[in-house]
Amino acid sequence: MANSKQSSSKMASLASSVLTDAGSSQIQKTLAGSVLSQAGTSNQTGSKMETIASQVLQSDKYNETTKSLAASVLSQADKNR
Repeated sequence: MANSKQSSSKMASLASSVLTDAGSSQIQKTLAGSVLSQAGTSNQTGSKMETIASQVLQSDKYNETTKSLAASVLSQADKNR
């Protein structure tokens, strides 16, 4: 079944900004890459990215930008997994 969910243009823009910002953390860049890969495509979050995004959302050490990216990644996940 094709994934009909796609990253919003707002999230894609945020992800693009994160990827071009030298001050962005590796986890932010990883999540941003996943968000961009789901913009305008039927790509779906893989189980590894689901785990990473879930861990980010459950942790207090990540900022709002990182958590927003993680939430976007999880929103593209296979809910049957």
